[in-house]
This record gives sequence, C-alpha cells and structure tokens, in this order.
Amino acid sequence: MKSILLLVVVLFFVISPVHGQLLSDATGFLNRLDIETSGHIFEIELVSNFDLSDYSFEKEQKQLTIYFDSGLENNLAEIIIPKNLLSGDFTFYLNDQEFFPKIESNEKIHFITFEFTGLGSNVIKIIGTEYLTGMDGVIPIENESSNSDDSDFLPPGEKLETSSNDYLIWIIVGVTVVIIAVFGIMKILKKKN
Repeated sequence: MKSILLLVVVLFFVISPVHGQLLSDATGFLNRLDIETSGHIFEIELVSNFDLSDYSFEKEQKQLTIYFDSGLENNLAEIIIPKNLLSGDFTFYLNDQEFFPKIESNEKIHFITFEFTGLGSNVIKIIGTEYLTGMDGVIPIENESSNSDDSDFLPPGEKLETSSNDYLIWIIVGVTVVIIAVFGIMKILKKKN
C-alpha cells in the first residue's frame, strides 16, 4: 500500500516537470481577435507580454485599435494581420505618437513586431491604406446556426489546436483521478484485512 502511494507521488513529480517544459516554451499571451466586417470574419493573432483589454476595427478609417494594460516597462508584441483585411502603407500610433515597428509580409499576411516601453494603460492604432483586397471569389458568411461547433468553420483537413493550458487541465484531472483511485483501493484493502 505504501508503495502505491509512493508511486503516485513519484508520478506527480515526473509529470509536472514535463508539462513545465511546455509552459516555458510560451513567449507570451496569445489573443485571437475576430474581426467581422462587410459580411466576412478575419482572425488576427496577437502574442504579447501584456494583457489585452479590448480592441475595435473601423472599416471607414481602415483602422485596428488595440487597448491593453502593461505591468512591464519593456513591452513586446507580435501581430499577424491577414492581407485581405488590411494592407497597403501602414501608419502606427502608440498613445497618439507615431512609431515604426518592424513589418514582414508574404502573399497572405503581415507580421508586425512591436517593441516599446511604458507601464499602465496604452493604445496602439494600426492604420492601412487598403481594405478588403484580394477578396475575389471569397463568399461572405451567411447566418450560421447557433448549434454548430468550431470544426464547422475550419478549412477541410485542418484541426483545432489545443493550447498548453488544455494539457495542464488534463494532467491535473488525470493525477486527481489516479490519487482518488489509489486512496479508494487502499480503503478497500484495509477493510479486507
């Protein structure tokens, strides 16, 4: 009985460091911003070392606004914007001051890296000169039924991604079930003796 309890304790310490390795690979908070405009939905990905408070998109101004709170002096963010949504020459503002982040682009996306200093509440504005470009053949979304799951929106052959937090939850649940089972077995064995 003591060996079973020892095995559970050892498993707990073996499983935890393995998962800790997954968490250390994470570089920041991942936020997926769904922008619905002109009958289309676009996903923007933001990875940052600050907390996203809110965001908005104004199609008339071709402007994405990101509101966030930073607890660090040195801030870093990477944002992926689909070229179909915003493109052209970009202008960037941090708290109404123009700044110049690093931009890399390919035929589908713009990958923008922001590095700046400042604690507290901040606002980033990203303004493009082109909106909804390259949309030939793209059909606007229709009213979807509310009882469809996320896999209905994935392109054929794509799978839903699982975050490291999901793995952590499953590990905690698994360890908890094992511990409860071990204690249940120990009680049954004690009653038999």
